[in-house]
Parts: sequence; C-alpha cells; structure tokens
Amino acid sequence: MKSSQTDGAAHVGPAAWELLLPAASAPARGRGRSLQAALRTAVRSGRLAPGTRLPSSRDLAADLGVSRGLVTEAYEQLTAEGYLRSGRGAGTWVGDAVRAALPRARDLAPRTSGARADFVPGTPDLSLFPRAAWASAQRHVLTELPHHGLGYPDPRGLPRLRTALAELLGRRRGVVADPERIVVVSGVTQATTLLAMVLHARGAHAIGVEDPGSPQHDGMYAAAGVTSVPLPLDAEGLAMGPLRSSGVRAVVTTPAHQYPTGIAYSARRRTELLDWARSVGGLVLEDDYDGDFRYDRAPVGALQGLDPERVAYLGSVSKSLAPGLRLGWLLVPQWLADDVVARKRTLDLGHPALDQALFARFLEHGDYDSQLRRCRRAYRERRDALVAALDEHFPGAEVSGIAAGLHVIASLPERYGPQERFVTRAGAAGVTVRTLSECTYARAGLPGSEEATVRLVLGYAHVPPERIREGVRLMAEAARIVRPR
Repeated sequence: MKSSQTDGAAHVGPAAWELLLPAASAPARGRGRSLQAALRTAVRSGRLAPGTRLPSSRDLAADLGVSRGLVTEAYEQLTAEGYLRSGRGAGTWVGDAVRAALPRARDLAPRTSGARADFVPGTPDLSLFPRAAWASAQRHVLTELPHHGLGYPDPRGLPRLRTALAELLGRRRGVVADPERIVVVSGVTQATTLLAMVLHARGAHAIGVEDPGSPQHDGMYAAAGVTSVPLPLDAEGLAMGPLRSSGVRAVVTTPAHQYPTGIAYSARRRTELLDWARSVGGLVLEDDYDGDFRYDRAPVGALQGLDPERVAYLGSVSKSLAPGLRLGWLLVPQWLADDVVARKRTLDLGHPALDQALFARFLEHGDYDSQLRRCRRAYRERRDALVAALDEHFPGAEVSGIAAGLHVIASLPERYGPQERFVTRAGAAGVTVRTLSECTYARAGLPGSEEATVRLVLGYAHVPPERIREGVRLMAEAARIVRPR
C-alpha cells in the first residue's frame, strides 16, 4: 500500500482494503459498480472512519490491480453522494455524513418464552404444517398459472379461490357463501380493520366487544377511528341487556367457541342477537377463529347462515395451517360489499395472487380437509392429556367450556391461591401461563390481581402431550410451595 499518513489523518492500513479485493476481481463489465459498492460499504460499516484520508487514485489502482479510471470514477461518485470529500491538491477523505455503522435488521416477530412449558394460548402447532402437500401445490401452480395471472388481482381475491372458499364454508360451517361477497384478506385482523374503517366512514364511532375477550385488539379499532365498548357475557353468550343499552350498532363476537371462556352461544342467544341487529339496523361481526375444532360432536354451524345480511363472517388459516401465511377471508352483507372492496383496493390492491392460486388448489384437491382432520386428532389428544393431568395433579380443579378449540379454562380450588403468587411461582418453575383476568378489559395491561381463585387460560395446541404432563406437574410442585397460607 503506497498511502501515507499526512495532516493528522487516520492511517489506512492494508486490512481496510481487503473488502475491495473481490470487487477488483469482478467481471470487467461490472467492476466499476462493484468497486463503488464495496467502498460505500466500507464507509457505512465504519471500516473507513470519518476523517480518514484515502490513497491517491493512482496508488489505490496499483494496489488493486485495476485501471486508475475506475478508482477515479468511484471517488467522484461517492463524493457526489456525500460519502467522501475532496479538495484541489488536498486529496480525498472519508466524509462526516455517515456516522454510524449500517444497522442490523431486528426481528420483532413474537417468540415463545423459552419456558419448560408454555401454556400461553393462541398458537397452533406449527410443526403440523403440511410442507410436502404445500410444496406440491406450489409446483403445480407455478407450472399452470398463466403469465397474466401474476398481474394485479381482483381486490376481492381470485375468482377460483373465492369459489373454492364458498364451497368449503358452505359445506363445513353452514355459511351462506356467495363468492361475489367473499373478500380474501391478510387474516382476521385485516378483515376486522376493514369493517371498522367502513363502519366509521358510515358514521359509527363505537363497536361492542366481548368482555372477557381480546383487549389487545383495542389499538386496532382505535386506528380505524372506532372506540371499543366492552360488553359482559352470561352463561349463554353476550348479555343482551348491556348490549341493548350500550347504543352500539355493531358488535364483534365468537359464538361458536367464545374466547376465552370457551362457551358456545345458546340457540336462544343467537336468535336474540340477530333480532337485536335487525332492530337497530346493525351488524354482527362473527369471528370464527377455531370453529372447525370441536371434539365431542359436530361443530355448531356459523351464525351467518341464519341471517347473511346482518352478519359479517371472518375466518383464516392461522389456526389450521400457520399464522405466518397471513391468509383469511371476509364474507360481507350485500349492503357493505362495495365499500369493503373499495377500502381493500385502497389498502393493498389485493392479496398476493400466487398465494391465492396456491391455496385454491390446496382446497380443490382436498388437502385442506386432510389438514383439518390431522390437526383435530392432534389437538383432541392434547386437550385430553391436559384435562387428565389437571385432574391428577390438581384435585378439585374445574375445566369449563365446550370440548373445542385450542385452549381450556381451568379454575383451581381456592387453596391454590392467591392467583398472583401462584403465577409467579409457576413462572419460577419454568411454566408460563395466562390468567382469565388478563383477558378482561378492566385488567388489561395491569399487574396480576390478588384474586383468591386461580383461573387460568391454558393453550395446549402447540404443546406436545409429554410436555403438557410435565408442565402441569411442575405447576403442582410450585403450588405445594404456595399452599400454606
């Protein structure tokens, strides 16, 4: 290296130029761009610190074995961009514009706690994802899909997929499914957001939500300009008195398997809810998040089938395939269809066409039905293992709710309380749990309560049976420490 240190400039040692050598060996046609990119990276990463004097173009060209013109062009380009600075007769220096190293991308995706047993609900078993069948469907779709099929899709979704979804939902969930009113979305969250935006544009400023329910959705409704109004439940479902007096004209429900209490709305309550919607000209948003997973009998049909003009039906593959697919559906009443489609077009111009075509084939060839059967067998086994372990290790514990879904409510006898101490000791033993009080709007985001009775929302779908048994045993050992009061 022929460079020298002058005027107090930082010294440039040979190591600083090591990352330029591959660029110097690049094919002749792209060598100049490669050299510029490598030099730019050296400045961004801090290998060449601000204030460092660079070798002359002649010396650097000789060191790298390239033409002087390439180095001169690289210096001029990076000077124009602000990475370097130069003066007549004063040489070329690293500028002060870039102060920090190139940041590394952070991963903000939710992660499991790393506990010995994690019973936090809401996650399916991702190891059950049908990789072979999915890959086969993808190969066929890539072979069959015409070139124009990769253009902007109908914002409602590909007709092929909407037709397949209409058949599936009508057959499995008793939905009145018109393909013209199905909108393919990025999961239930986008479906709910779309509806909230449309309702707000039509003058709605509040939407009713079940309490207990999912308080974390508050921010989603607020972003759409709508305030969520918590409404209590009774043994049959959403309590009608508070609903009627609330003044809301739209309410979000989970009637097939309420989250988190685990109840199924009674036939009487379903009728009363629809009567209310008709009387106020309102809308029921039916979140059918795990309606396919019933273990003791056939699933109760969707509420939407009783009145398609007063119920918007929402579903996704997040519990049956994987939440990372970001794939769901929204079936809207006719009077809202145009507004919802227009809003969907504005947001994202439609769901990815290739993903839609792939899922359509997956449905058409029976692979999705096979996946549902596989998941239902696995989740039933895990629910049975959890109930048996609770019965063995926590005598007197009550498991409430129907035999369905991906979680149970476990109420432990009072001697295992108080709740906050139980949860703390369970965590110390390596078991992560969520309490029912965390799912109520009054308690959302607050520290644990001093409730005497321990009420747990235990998710089991993502936990293998042996880990379920170990986790319950660990909780019981922690409870024996807690019990003396």
